[in-house]
Amino acid sequence: MKLGNPDLIRCIRAEIDKQGPISFARFMHQALYHPEHGYYSSGRCAIGRTGDYFTNVSVGPLYGQLLTAQFVEIWEQLGKIDNFMIVEQGAHDGQFARDVLESAQKRAPEFFAALRYRIVEPFPVLQERQSRMLEQFRDKVEWRDSLQPFLGIHFSNELLDALPVRLTSGEMEKLVDVEGDNFLFVERALSQGAAASKLPSDRWAFNQPALEWVDDVAAKLQRGYIIAIDYGRLADEFQARVQVRAQHRNLDSPFEQIGYADITMHVDWSSIVERARANGLRVAGFTDQHHFLTGIIAELTEGGSLGPSLPDSPETKRELQTLLHPEMLGRAFQVLALEKNVAEPVKGGQLLKPKADSAVERSDRRRWATQPIRRIGCPPGAEWVDAEVRRLAGFKFEREPRDVRTVPR
Repeated sequence: MKLGNPDLIRCIRAEIDKQGPISFARFMHQALYHPEHGYYSSGRCAIGRTGDYFTNVSVGPLYGQLLTAQFVEIWEQLGKIDNFMIVEQGAHDGQFARDVLESAQKRAPEFFAALRYRIVEPFPVLQERQSRMLEQFRDKVEWRDSLQPFLGIHFSNELLDALPVRLTSGEMEKLVDVEGDNFLFVERALSQGAAASKLPSDRWAFNQPALEWVDDVAAKLQRGYIIAIDYGRLADEFQARVQVRAQHRNLDSPFEQIGYADITMHVDWSSIVERARANGLRVAGFTDQHHFLTGIIAELTEGGSLGPSLPDSPETKRELQTLLHPEMLGRAFQVLALEKNVAEPVKGGQLLKPKADSAVERSDRRRWATQPIRRIGCPPGAEWVDAEVRRLAGFKFEREPRDVRTVPR
């Protein structure tokens, strides 16, 4: 087994030698975010076909173009306000930000004029890469090392799955210890010893950093939306499984290639939603990526905010296949949209009362896009697939889900 970065390993071992076994959350934090040697913080994280893993942004510019259409719609809904802010966390090298800004500049000039883009990036090496990527938009982009108050949209793609987690089951917790030259798990009762640190009564506390992130975003968002795209499960399906990846391979252990490999866990969406509601946020939508992007494309094919329909080109079809196909990224990722202080704009700049949590008419083909969703979860029989989207993507479902029906155009 390749242990990984020797300097990082020495740091983690020294901490265990000094205080005893540490929580997996602490180990994960050091492996990913140690100021000098962490997988993300050191800049070793490699995304794309030649990297360690593949994500939506790796597919091509279409992902950013589609999200731009959603951002424009939100801006219009909020009354086309000036200094509209998109705040992104987990921006990696800035490619998504560039795709959005290029698309907005080309196809939504009024939105582009009102837009400011803020990247929350605490690590200098990544901020430098983002700055180079976004050089042409230097008058539009700003950087912060932590969240600041804003009005607009908070966006993240695969941020929550990389936040540290504790490995708990019932009254027991797995801690990380050292034996000889190797790291290993040891199991302790939650109430035993200072190192084990008994969990609070909150049953979601295994993912405390994610819950604190919700608290932070909810406090800083003055008015607008939070859109989080990631892979996870609802409470009745959730299983706490750690995934370790390097060079597109699943590794057997988080103690392999420490500092050189990505460590993630599926997001427990139910805990995120419960904490969001406790902070006064409302669920604007929750669905899989296939249906979220299908809703956006359905509007584009009818000449929505970003103008004419998508080009019927081999490149577009290839990107759509990857983003939408249920056996690729279409069902792997889910989209959670939260809102705060959102009201319907009317003429004269006045605002109506916040929108009711009413059901959406079944005839609305965009019911799975962010705006129309009013319930968390995808109830059986409620999924719709647009026929035009399937034609554009150039694929057919080999094993079509029983509760999915096609809406004819």
